[in-house]
Amino acid sequence: MTRVETRNLDVVRRVVFGAFGALVAVPSVLALEFGACTAAPATHSSAARPPSVRGTMVDIGGQTIHLDCTGVGSPTVVLESGVGDFALVWALVQPGVATLTRVCSYDRGGYVWSTPGTRPRSYAQINLELHDALSRAGEKSPFVLVGQSYGGLLVRRYAEQFRAAVVGMVLVDAVHEDQRIEISGRPVRLREMAKGRTAPMPQVRPDRALADSFPLRATSADTGSLEAPLDRLPPEVQNAWRWASAQPILRAAAGAEMDWSPEDLARLHAERRRNRRALGDLPLIVLSRSADSTDSLDAERQRLQADLAALSSRGRLVVAPHAGHNIHLEDPQLVVSAIRQVVDEVRGISPNTTPGEAR
Repeated sequence: MTRVETRNLDVVRRVVFGAFGALVAVPSVLALEFGACTAAPATHSSAARPPSVRGTMVDIGGQTIHLDCTGVGSPTVVLESGVGDFALVWALVQPGVATLTRVCSYDRGGYVWSTPGTRPRSYAQINLELHDALSRAGEKSPFVLVGQSYGGLLVRRYAEQFRAAVVGMVLVDAVHEDQRIEISGRPVRLREMAKGRTAPMPQVRPDRALADSFPLRATSADTGSLEAPLDRLPPEVQNAWRWASAQPILRAAAGAEMDWSPEDLARLHAERRRNRRALGDLPLIVLSRSADSTDSLDAERQRLQADLAALSSRGRLVVAPHAGHNIHLEDPQLVVSAIRQVVDEVRGISPNTTPGEAR
């Protein structure tokens, strides 16, 4: 079985809103493999105030996106999270990258402060909202995209949509379109769940019905540490995470992403068969978690991670020896090092170490 991290599964045992509002149950293992780091529900009775916004709120035309940009320099690094994760998840990576260049993390529509956008939540739709948020905030290309888990799928699609703006990429234990996971004892490719639906042209349009159904609310206060690996985050970030993960809208927002993702995975698979070098000669580093001898599908996973590196003629695979799926939490310096390597390559600086050596 594909290994997933041991975490509280409350928000991962989600109900997915289908394309027409139908409710569809999704196995928790599927959501975990796409990157959800979830916090245990608070148990104390006192009320917790919403944390202050880190960064800025960007109006992209009736929909608001939370964007947190720090540092100076070019290219700008853009951080894309896994399903159910917030911009906060990059708290151990972003400060290090900010010493090198400009870097932005953000929350997708429906996550924390970002208001929900129109459904279906196709990769193209999500990327349009990010593109417009960066543009309206005055954040300039060129961009180096960093995608963890499900976020890896998004940044690959972003590079296709806005190719001229993208000059480099780092994939952090990213999902592969041919990856299998075990559901009810049977290995299943996620793209095989596709129903042949066609997404409409992406457009910025707020989902007011969803926003009105799930307003942000105060949550129960709890000052204890989150479960691993979120317990590595600074205490103030853990407090913000606990509040964010308790918002009811998260289930709907992440669920809508999970509902549509098989359609985009099937599309990626078909396109990859036509073009094995979809990223051309883009500087690319693929970070992959260490091998798991207890996972019957792990050899396949390792092969598919190498296949991701082959997306570019300049792609490189680096195995994280001390981390699982959440490399950005368990070995953040490795992620910073990989980003530095790609940024230097974009700037024309010859690398003298591999990411694994620059510790």
